[in-house]
Amino acid sequence: MTTGTEPTERLRRWRLVLGGEQADGTGCALSGRDAGMDGALAALYGKGDRPQTGRERAAGLGASAPSVARWLGDIRTYFPSSVVQIMQRDAIDRLGLSALLLEPEMLEAVETDVHLVGTLLSLNKAMPETTKETARAVVRKVVDDLEKRLATRTRATLTGALDRSARVTRPRHHDIDWNRTIAANLKHYLPEHRTVVPERLIGYGRAARSVKKEVILCIDQSGSMAASVVYASVFGAVLASMRSISTRLVVFDTVVVDLTDQLDDPVDVLFGTQLGGGTDINRALAHCQAHLTRPAETVVVLISDLYEGGIRDEMLKRVAAMKASGVQFVTLLALSDEGAPAYDREHAAALAALGAPAFACTPDLFPEVMAAALEKRPLPIPETA
Repeated sequence: MTTGTEPTERLRRWRLVLGGEQADGTGCALSGRDAGMDGALAALYGKGDRPQTGRERAAGLGASAPSVARWLGDIRTYFPSSVVQIMQRDAIDRLGLSALLLEPEMLEAVETDVHLVGTLLSLNKAMPETTKETARAVVRKVVDDLEKRLATRTRATLTGALDRSARVTRPRHHDIDWNRTIAANLKHYLPEHRTVVPERLIGYGRAARSVKKEVILCIDQSGSMAASVVYASVFGAVLASMRSISTRLVVFDTVVVDLTDQLDDPVDVLFGTQLGGGTDINRALAHCQAHLTRPAETVVVLISDLYEGGIRDEMLKRVAAMKASGVQFVTLLALSDEGAPAYDREHAAALAALGAPAFACTPDLFPEVMAAALEKRPLPIPETA
């Protein structure tokens, strides 16, 4: 049984979706909060690419900083944070509002997220000095939130992987790996006592203060990889904080920049990047290859959509050479929550043939991927890859 209010509510929702043009057919008028919500939507989505008619709502943002500031305040009033972030992204893409983000008052009004950080980084070189302090504060907030979300689990997961990768045969009692110890001593089973005599103990080696593994993060900083650059920088700082892992962070387009000395602060790393430009994966891998000191104890993580502007065959030869020397090579098409972007499928297939399958990875999965690589076991590749 339906109530009298249900058809009215459906009309209201359709009216908000259709935008109130003459032919929407709802005959529904809006007032109060609904009218404000409709105005905020119309300012962004009202005109689209259609010719404007005399009866069509003429709302818009144009390039007026005051009107954008009011609009940013309105959408935060009417919509939840997740929707606000989407609308901000759409406003930047559809209406070309990037330039307004160079104004401090605009940055103070926006809802912060990874995508906004990517946009700010792409504008970094054009940003006036008066805006840079505000921009760094925005980026700092996002980075701090990401570290709180990701750091503890990452350290715990990788510490366990390092311990397991350093098994010893004379462990202390609390370091014994009982599953492996029992499996190794089944031939010493005593039926009359219904027990196994553990003649050979297998245990976890405690991660010492010395460096056990080396990790090189090699990050494509072309424009499409913005979210991946943000997440990789945060993970790089987390890895660098672990004494048992020596971490190097390299970003590249057609030029290679080594940002390892800035890893104590991921915000410095991010402002050391320059989103956009071409791509030379081969040159970046050459830099990584030159810094291999213990290949058998090294994990190289290439984060790229694999659109190579350099020498393709040389790129593949470098990957093959690194793997032959004992390097664990991981190829991520993206390190973000959005899944795989457009990528070069031919290069992905070539890497897979070398034993380095390329797949997209979420930030939540990344610790597990790194743990598997450190332990030299199969990577947890998502089924959708």
